[in-house]
Amino acid sequence: MKAKFEFRFSKIIYVLVSVTVAALSGCSEENSSGSTSDQKVILYAEFMHEVNSFSPVITTEMNFKADHLFYGDEVPASAIEEDKQLAGFLSAVEKSGKGLIRAVPVLQAKSMSGGPVDSLFYRKIKNLIIDAVAGQEKVDGIYLSLHGAMGVQGMFDPEGDLIKTLRDTVGTDVKIAVTFDLHANVTRRRAENADIIVGYHTNPHRDHFKTAFRAGDLLIRTVLGEIEPVMTVNKMKLLKGGGINVDFLPPFRKIFSSMKKMEKQPDVLSVSFFPVHIWIDEPELGYSTIAITDGNNGLSQKLADEIAEMAWAVRDVPQPEGNSPEEAVAIALEKKVARALGTLVFCDVSDAVGTGTPGESTWILKALVEKGSELTSYIALRDEAAAREAWNSNIGDEVTLTVGGKIDTVYNQPFTYTGIVTLKQETSFGKTLIVKHDGIHLIISELPMASRTPADFKDLGLSIWKADIVVVKNLFPFRYNYLLYNRKTVNVVSPGLSNINPSALNYVNIPRPIYPLDKIDSWR
Repeated sequence: MKAKFEFRFSKIIYVLVSVTVAALSGCSEENSSGSTSDQKVILYAEFMHEVNSFSPVITTEMNFKADHLFYGDEVPASAIEEDKQLAGFLSAVEKSGKGLIRAVPVLQAKSMSGGPVDSLFYRKIKNLIIDAVAGQEKVDGIYLSLHGAMGVQGMFDPEGDLIKTLRDTVGTDVKIAVTFDLHANVTRRRAENADIIVGYHTNPHRDHFKTAFRAGDLLIRTVLGEIEPVMTVNKMKLLKGGGINVDFLPPFRKIFSSMKKMEKQPDVLSVSFFPVHIWIDEPELGYSTIAITDGNNGLSQKLADEIAEMAWAVRDVPQPEGNSPEEAVAIALEKKVARALGTLVFCDVSDAVGTGTPGESTWILKALVEKGSELTSYIALRDEAAAREAWNSNIGDEVTLTVGGKIDTVYNQPFTYTGIVTLKQETSFGKTLIVKHDGIHLIISELPMASRTPADFKDLGLSIWKADIVVVKNLFPFRYNYLLYNRKTVNVVSPGLSNINPSALNYVNIPRPIYPLDKIDSWR
């Protein structure tokens, strides 16, 4: 307990010092010799969202407020507390900047993945960032923490739009660095207007801090005149491949280990690989590779090509096969030892909230009620109407609710569920309830719940050790977050908006030809 307290206390002190230094250094006071401060000024902002173009649910300001939405001087404290991208950038300012950099916070806006962002909210945030930059007397650099797979109502490539508008605002001399999620869809507009693009090196993602530190370090060294980054971006005619896409498992392990070796070479500043988020229906969809060197065009092109060739070589490696909800329940019933020693984790592949789906699929719930209600299971379902209806009940009341099938009416079906209300709680997911039927603990909430970490269940008073089955609605983060408890992962496939088979998705705008939808001989 003492160590944890000291860690949190040190974070608070760091935040206070950072904010104080930023405030004092913004005064542009003259030094004893009469000259003004020669600090370089870097503005930083975060605007993160991952779209599912096939979802009918619009992502609104409310979704951002439920996650992270902070402005100006509110940003540093939130950044340090979260300890991800913006914290990594601030660490680079402290360690690489050595007092020569003044970092000016603009915004931290993050939302759970979902349907396209409301266009009015996007313009509001975009204008806020542009106005902050335009209103700053001196700007030497800009750092943006973006997902890379954002979607906005009525437009393609919103992140490219933001970066291009920033470039038009500040001109060619101001350096722009961007960090992207591993599943970013890197477009030509982004490549032409950003000086530095750096992506995660892990999937499941666990290097948010390190990625932003690397990008911040490169940006700082660039504005200080220590390096001259040259960036090559390859766009590939590749949509899907490489098996499970985990960085420490084959076949991607070879790609990421090769990238680490590349970054140790002289003049190599950064290497990134983006196996794209496939639930985007945009004209430039596809894998990308990026290499950045210190002034060496030929080397950056060579390395970007090498990564692309490695990705193309494993394009035919299939993903693990999944099971139907009924098969998954049967597996759980058979795995008595696994249940005794921990829990089975059902990955709801086809309603993965982490990919932007509504989170209201009823297929697994239906199978549990019909085939496995005696097992202790935890399953989350987003249904605003049902949550509000059940909210009027008391703890201990029996309720009968029609859940699901209200948003996605193509792949999903409503299901009638009866159970006892055992918990009512206001959470970051809105009104949240547990309605229990035999061993099934149905968690109904107003907003979608991805169940990325055990804390999502623990915070509701549920013990993971007591569960036979835990249903998660994300494809990758659970694979390390649940390591302590998970005795077997079952990938559950049903009709849904996050189908992992590109052939089953209703693309309208993507480029063709592209593998695996078309037979082609080269990624170029």
